[in-house]
Amino acid sequence: MTWTPKLVALDIDGTLLIPDLEHGFSTEVVTEPVTEAVLDAARAGAHVVLASGRAPLSMAGVADRLGLTDLVAELTGERLHIVASNGSVVVRHAPLEMVHEVTFDASEAVRTVLEHVPAAAVAVEEHAVGYKVNRLFPPGELDGEMIICDIDEMIAGPVSRVIIRDPDSTSEDFVNLAKQLGLHGTNYFIGWTAWLDLAPEGVSKASGLEWVCRDLGVDAAEVLAIGDGRNDIEMLQWAGRGVAMGQGPAVVHEAADHVTDTVREDGAAVELRKWFR
Repeated sequence: MTWTPKLVALDIDGTLLIPDLEHGFSTEVVTEPVTEAVLDAARAGAHVVLASGRAPLSMAGVADRLGLTDLVAELTGERLHIVASNGSVVVRHAPLEMVHEVTFDASEAVRTVLEHVPAAAVAVEEHAVGYKVNRLFPPGELDGEMIICDIDEMIAGPVSRVIIRDPDSTSEDFVNLAKQLGLHGTNYFIGWTAWLDLAPEGVSKASGLEWVCRDLGVDAAEVLAIGDGRNDIEMLQWAGRGVAMGQGPAVVHEAADHVTDTVREDGAAVELRKWFR
């Protein structure tokens, strides 16, 4: 137990925030034990990096509510690194500034999915604004403004992330569909609802964190990563210590070095307290 993480990578939904499974999104409240454990990691000198499928604007808000943004500025005089959009975007905050982005042509993948799920809602990120959408998403699922657009307009140029959502399908439906279609040229990440994230080939939270580590002079072996979802698998396998949340699916547990308690049992705090007391 002489190892101490130099960088802590934290998923948000299902790791820091408790998911509302009935409505398909997270509460915006982090419990006091989790908040204090995260802040104590920063006070101990670790780089704390939020890594999520969320958009940068949404993640910046979570960092602010945690008190992490102000604490990092106070302790280091530097801005917080945030890995957003499943690794395709890295920003510094505050103020919010994009420092790295990977884009791709999503047109073929989106059209292929819509052939099989024609009623699906599609969203393309508009950084610092919100999303272009072909139809409105359920309330609470997207942060920022929703701008109604034609599909062809949305995918006419390179994008960093596309979300496809079908309230009438299950997560397993989308897992099976993604495998069936192959989705060449993209990675896909499935949420706890019927939610499919398309990202550039080879891009994941792990690749975004690699960029941050190079910027900070930290090795992957010095990283503690905690997450609960399928989009955390690459991150958990890449980090020196990858920890899965207790409520995560079996495939995530299998990818991790350790499984902590569930999000409702403050599992992230349980793990962080092993290293930052």
